[in-house]
Amino acid sequence: MSQPNGGNFDIVILGAGSGGYAAALRAAELNLSVALIDKAELGGTCLHRGCIPTKALLHAAEIADQTRESEQFGVKADLVGIDMAGVNAYKDGVVSRLYKGLTGLLKQDKITIVQGEGKLVGKDTVEVDGRRYTGRNVILATGSYSRSIPGLEIDGKRVIASEHALKLDRVPSSAIVLGGGVIGVEFASVWKSFGADVTIIEALPRLVAAEDEDISKTVERAFRKRKINFKVGKPFEKVEHTENGVRATIAGGETVEAEVLLVAVGRGPSTANLGYEQQGITLDRGFVITNDRLHTGVGNIYAVGDIVPGLQLAHRGFQQGIFVAEEIAGLNPAAIDEAGIPRVTYCDPEVASMGITEAKAKEKYGADKITSYNYNLGGNGKSQILKTAGFVKLVRLNDGPVLGVHMVGARMGELVGEAQLIYNWEAFPEEVAQLVHAHPTQNEALGEAFLALAGKPLHAHS
Repeated sequence: MSQPNGGNFDIVILGAGSGGYAAALRAAELNLSVALIDKAELGGTCLHRGCIPTKALLHAAEIADQTRESEQFGVKADLVGIDMAGVNAYKDGVVSRLYKGLTGLLKQDKITIVQGEGKLVGKDTVEVDGRRYTGRNVILATGSYSRSIPGLEIDGKRVIASEHALKLDRVPSSAIVLGGGVIGVEFASVWKSFGADVTIIEALPRLVAAEDEDISKTVERAFRKRKINFKVGKPFEKVEHTENGVRATIAGGETVEAEVLLVAVGRGPSTANLGYEQQGITLDRGFVITNDRLHTGVGNIYAVGDIVPGLQLAHRGFQQGIFVAEEIAGLNPAAIDEAGIPRVTYCDPEVASMGITEAKAKEKYGADKITSYNYNLGGNGKSQILKTAGFVKLVRLNDGPVLGVHMVGARMGELVGEAQLIYNWEAFPEEVAQLVHAHPTQNEALGEAFLALAGKPLHAHS
């Protein structure tokens, strides 16, 4: 890893996570010189403490469930137990291989990699350990951290955040998950599959509350069936340490005890003490405010990824990084539509969505202008083979394009690519209904849903 003594560049990037390294790679392709600065490993939270390791755990959890339930498919197998050392070795191996690959990609003449804690000290300068890196343009990509709530101290042992949960050398006998959003339901799903007793506490009235209400109902039904406990509409009040773990008190005085408490209340922007405000950059609750071109309004400074208000997703960061590199190169790329970014929650059952919910569509256009349709996976052959339940829900503007695609069930995340094309190309149901979907596949469920919405249902079950 290069450690130069400062210098001048076309672009100086502070943060080498999803947004930062994508910007560096695209800028290098465009023949721009780049200094890529980060105090930790290349790849950031997503690769090392987020997306990749959590999904590796979720796959191990899926294998555990498949083994436990194999007899229903005529295969006799016994789940002897969960070897967390083995699970962690598998997880860490995936991260290591991807890290080596990324490091190889970034080791090129146009990209200077700087390891160290950077600070914005001028409108065109980042300082690292006394060395100054000046750029005609600066991209802020400093990512996010695991948030807590006032009065709740994360100690890394009994009260933990996701990064601690990823390093556990055992399966906790019981766990409280504070937060029923993406991170919370994913860890609840993993731990339950590994054999733990799990209770989710969520202040909002439903799990995965950012999703369409029908999605929440199906996830909650599935979690009840899996015996994952959850208490929604119950704000957290306090936590106390007990002899064997923790005791959480929620609104109304009800208490829940467990070995550990996972704080999964979202992620905050990593922008404190980095010199942003001193250079005139506008922050709102720690987030960097930009225009739709991701420009901060100060000098030639841009911001990408989790520090910009909106969806905190790695692939959003990738796209924003590419966008800003192309913007700096004068290619005038199309602005990114936030609703056009796919969203996947990898719990069991899996959730995937595009566009806006039915409620938001009705609020925006009026209830009489919106039509929705739920295609039950009971009519899908591959879903029957997989023994999964769920649905594909479509939301359309009457005599207009599809505004939302909302899916729940096994492997739905793999369908979101086509859903993204449908939404972003403003397709009409009648147009999608003409496409041929392979049989038997989960992907066919999308085709069947569009056939039904176009007025010619085939295998539609109520």
